[in-house]
Amino acid sequence: MGAGKWNLIAASSRSAGVTSDHEHATGPAGIDTAASRTAASGTAASGTPVPMTAASATAASGTAAPEPVGRDALAGTFADADVVAAYRSRPPYPAEVFDVLASLICGQPRDVLDIGAGDGALARPLAAIADHIDAVDISAAMLRAGARQPGGQRPNLRWILGAIETAELSGPYALVTAGASLHWMDPEVTMARLAQVMMSGAVLAVVEHGPEGTPWGDDVAAVIRRHSRSPDYVPALSWPDKLAGLGLLRITGRATTVPVVFRQSLAQFVEHLHSTSALARKWMTRDEAAAFRAGVIAAVGPHADNGELAMPVVARITWGTPSASPDGARDD
Repeated sequence: MGAGKWNLIAASSRSAGVTSDHEHATGPAGIDTAASRTAASGTAASGTPVPMTAASATAASGTAAPEPVGRDALAGTFADADVVAAYRSRPPYPAEVFDVLASLICGQPRDVLDIGAGDGALARPLAAIADHIDAVDISAAMLRAGARQPGGQRPNLRWILGAIETAELSGPYALVTAGASLHWMDPEVTMARLAQVMMSGAVLAVVEHGPEGTPWGDDVAAVIRRHSRSPDYVPALSWPDKLAGLGLLRITGRATTVPVVFRQSLAQFVEHLHSTSALARKWMTRDEAAAFRAGVIAAVGPHADNGELAMPVVARITWGTPSASPDGARDD
């Protein structure tokens, strides 16, 4: 794959936790893993088919909420070509994020591990400031997409196919980063694994970002609730705080970036919503997808200027020390 390196590791079962909210088709160089076959066939990891049910079909007509989809099947959406393509419509990380992350790299060599890397939205820019970066994700399709994007072929960037709980890692790492991916992972196993491969003094930095303070937020949220296949998902949940509450992360710092205005067309705004597992088109009939698009456009359209939305994007970075066992990171 050119200068960029692929470490081909068979993806483990989704029941052990999944890296990346940014996620299987056949792997790079034709690697065919059990997880990729599961996703390609539209089945859960257990082998149970996930058909369009009467409830979800009814939802397409707007008369009932769609039937929830299981975690394993949701995770499999990140092999879908439509989801991978839609990922590029997500708002980018503000440049200030990388200034903060650079300041958190401790020790030499300046090696970084990005977990749940997806298409490398964090890993690719970090490769410009780190000595080496390992980008780990369970989705071969996402890694392939990342390798094709700017910075994806840097010689110091290694793409690793696998779950963070079981992937072959190098280390020790001077920094570990994670975007919107921790909710796919097994918390105890992941934090214990990170504690083993990090340098003394190194931290896990979690970056959560997105538009804030938009006038259409509540209206779009209502549309999402009508169509989401994961109705129990709580977008406002802070995973660093949840890990801290479990005693798996000792938080040592936080930073919030200055809002940066991001502009995109109405069509791109709808597309970025389809990049999420619970709103992927694969779960929707053609009619439901059209209804979803109409609902979103109705919510945001009045706020568009010449068909384009302007939204302030903010990133919140939380960092701390992972613990190898529950309660090990609690303050005395």
